Amino acid sequence: MGNPLFREFERLVKITVLGKEFPVPEKNTCLRAFQYMSPNTIPYGRFCWNQECQLCRVTYTMAGQPDGPPRAVLACKVLVADGMQITELSDELRYNLMEVICPSPPRPSYDEEEGIDPDFPR
Repeated sequence: MGNPLFREFERLVKITVLGKEFPVPEKNTCLRAFQYMSPNTIPYGRFCWNQECQLCRVTYTMAGQPDGPPRAVLACKVLVADGMQITELSDELRYNLMEVICPSPPRPSYDEEEGIDPDFPR
């Protein structure tokens, strides 16, 4: 679809990462899909993108194969597939995907903080 980072794709497929569902471009590696999910953090990880560093290890199962054993693979080498359920992430991936997997709760505005007297002049 015009972005040189991703292989040509026609549609988005749904994958689940640690219980949360994400649409990602088909025909791309998991690591590129993670970059699609979090374009501001994955590029700054210590990933080599060619299986030498081993920092992108994931474990996954497929939705259509509930009794199948989990497979440990490198995210830079395996292509995403519709229904892929990623159940484990390497520490490096978990750190770089933290904001999309477990976003921080919104910070309360100054007026919403407890203990602020609304009548106190500012």
